[in-house]
Amino acid sequence: MKLNLFNITNFKVDGGAMFGVIPRVLWSRVCVPDENNFIVLALRSIVAETDGHVILVDTGWGDKQDAKFFRHLNLSGGEGLIEGLRRLGYSGNDITDVVFTHLHADHCGGATRLSNDGRTTKMVFPNAALHVSRVQWEWAVKNNPREEDSFLEENILPLMHGGRLNLIDEDCELFRGFSVRICYGHTPGLMYAMIDYNGKTIVFAGDLIPTAAHVPLLWNMSYDIETLRTIEEKNRLLNEALDKNHIIVFQHDELTECCTLEMTPKGIRPGRKFSFSEILRK
Repeated sequence: MKLNLFNITNFKVDGGAMFGVIPRVLWSRVCVPDENNFIVLALRSIVAETDGHVILVDTGWGDKQDAKFFRHLNLSGGEGLIEGLRRLGYSGNDITDVVFTHLHADHCGGATRLSNDGRTTKMVFPNAALHVSRVQWEWAVKNNPREEDSFLEENILPLMHGGRLNLIDEDCELFRGFSVRICYGHTPGLMYAMIDYNGKTIVFAGDLIPTAAHVPLLWNMSYDIETLRTIEEKNRLLNEALDKNHIIVFQHDELTECCTLEMTPKGIRPGRKFSFSEILRK
């Protein structure tokens, strides 16, 4: 298997929203906010190549929305979606499969772009099958007041055209060495990826554990639909990862790409933190 990680862009969100009930005096020690209480997040995607498949996990914000939509996000840095793939040796036509962890705008918006007429959309990865959990698809299409700013029709509805949408019903090995597991706390049907690579299991945790600061069980986002389920799902993942020495890869941590886990008197915490390139060197 060939494996790579790249950062599409950095963006800003309210720090309080990212840490829910955790007091600012605590979370600000590990994620320093600016004068407006915003913190910087990364937006990473992982690319896995196995058995003739080139699999991209998540596609970032995209650029279909107007300047007002992006005004408070302060997009900066990163490589861009297509530019990041190009650096790794891939074009949009090379991607055979796109796996969406879920359909919030920052995870699926880059799968489509506006046509030259500015009214219709085109697929950025025209040869790719599109994989999302059935629960998440049905939840996102129905939409709800809590997530309506994240589930955008212009991002989601075009994905159903062309017969390439694959709805996943249960935890499974989607490709050789590439498995997905379905969760419900953050948003119903969130998937995270577990990838077998050189004798290690790489967990691309997505929004279940978006940053290293979110490893403690009670440190969760106010965006989570069912916080108690998030805690249960994190507890299950963290205990398995600790027991089997899995490597956690963070999609949104600006500074930390990967870590191992260790048991402390306060519970499971990040162990050694390191860059993804270290995994590839072994």
